[in-house]
Amino acid sequence: MEWAKSLIKKVEDTRQTRLTAPAPELSADESQALLEKYHPDYSGQTRSLCVGPNAGDDEFFPQELADMLESASILPADFQPTPDIETDVLILGGGGSAASAALALEGSGLTVHLATKLRLGDSNTVMAEGGIQSALGHDDSPRRHFADSFVGGHGANDSGLLKILCESGPNEIQRLTELGCLFDRTEDGRFRLRLGGGASLPRVLACRDYTGLEIMRVLRDAVRLTSVTLLEESPALELLDDGEGNVSGAVLWDRKNNKTVCVSARAVLLATGGAGQLRLQGFGTSNHIGATADGLTLAYRQNCRLVHANSFQYHPSGACYPPALAGRLVTEAIRSLGAQVVNREGRHFVSEMTFRDVLSSAIIREVKEGRGVETPTGSSGVWLDTPLIDIKHGPGALRQQFPGLFHRWEPFGIDPSKLPILIFPTLHYQNGGIRINEFCQTDAPGLWASGEATGGVHGTNRLMGNSLLDVVAFGRRAGEHIRDHLPSRKPITTNNADRFRSELNIKRSNAVKGPLLFPKAMNVNINIGD
Repeated sequence: MEWAKSLIKKVEDTRQTRLTAPAPELSADESQALLEKYHPDYSGQTRSLCVGPNAGDDEFFPQELADMLESASILPADFQPTPDIETDVLILGGGGSAASAALALEGSGLTVHLATKLRLGDSNTVMAEGGIQSALGHDDSPRRHFADSFVGGHGANDSGLLKILCESGPNEIQRLTELGCLFDRTEDGRFRLRLGGGASLPRVLACRDYTGLEIMRVLRDAVRLTSVTLLEESPALELLDDGEGNVSGAVLWDRKNNKTVCVSARAVLLATGGAGQLRLQGFGTSNHIGATADGLTLAYRQNCRLVHANSFQYHPSGACYPPALAGRLVTEAIRSLGAQVVNREGRHFVSEMTFRDVLSSAIIREVKEGRGVETPTGSSGVWLDTPLIDIKHGPGALRQQFPGLFHRWEPFGIDPSKLPILIFPTLHYQNGGIRINEFCQTDAPGLWASGEATGGVHGTNRLMGNSLLDVVAFGRRAGEHIRDHLPSRKPITTNNADRFRSELNIKRSNAVKGPLLFPKAMNVNINIGD
């Protein structure tokens, strides 16, 4: 990084002073003002909805998401579904929540089909680096975990769902460990707990810096040993209903054979993940290519209300240079061990352990007000002073705990233990989503939802590590409730989708078709065969 030599020297020259100085803290009022002025949720092109259960509300949604929610069905208007597959339970999704639900249903005697957009495991779950939260410390408790998460979510959390999340932590860690998940441990064999932003105590368990990948590894392998029938490369195009408001199946697109497959199911679980690949306001994203808000789009047509679906998390430390790494995350755990965020003048301008939305807003402010670092490719960001880790914890500490960081940066000639790296917020997580109750039931009978596709548990800002806990805890919970409360089989129709299409034709005749399925840049055409 020859172009940045003089700027890096400013970081190095201020390092000794920053090592002993307290981190700059913001008051609650200062934080709120920062959010309202700089956070992407408060800016950009937004609009209200005129069709569906959220129509007429005072909420304003990002234009890209609003277009998907008010999209017309991909299916032809005269499409008549006939069952190609009959099953008891249809799970839609390929990540940790779908897998957890499938495992909960094993041994029930029910037939279970799990349909994925790509392969089982291709999901946002594998992209999660930092860890999973659970109150396991000797002076910690689910109550304290709840309090931290409630404050972090700006008090907008569904308290009942959040209580379930926090109380589920210890048991979910035990289950994952029994499946073979290799969480980091201390020399005496105890779980190594890290501090996450907004948390009052260390409670984040990690597997180096590839925690989500490790969790998905054990879940995927466990599912493959069950009686679940996998329908890979088969994204959902539409949910089916019985003509009286009950969800009764789905239409899948068999990508390998380019044909539709109609599934009659007594229960359907949406575990389809987030929306980062909609690239709101042109932001880069850490999300998997399948994260295109499909679940929200399909559930909305079934009259399912959305909660906080206009709230998104922009991860503060997404890479902004080299351009090949744009959007890739630098895990929050690196900041929890002492790496500082520093502007072009070498000033430590905010505590890196404040809430994610506040930190992202502070970084955006520095760039917009001219205190960021502009790269040769035209992007801008701030420094993350990663060499501080080895200075604070001894030579080799950074590489030992975060090997993935070196795996990504060293091919570009950047050694993060010697040079700071450039970061800028990246679109990371869908804070809101489909409204569910404590058993993961949606507003549509016969339809359950879990994981990132749902809203309520995280409020309008999520703490690090709560997402991985969310997918396993509520995925399992959904599977267990479906097992014990399975509806009877019902006819399959496209009545709800047709009704929604008719309303669109009246109020939004220029509606696009959806779900999107894949990012627009991939230019995937869905030409459904016979």
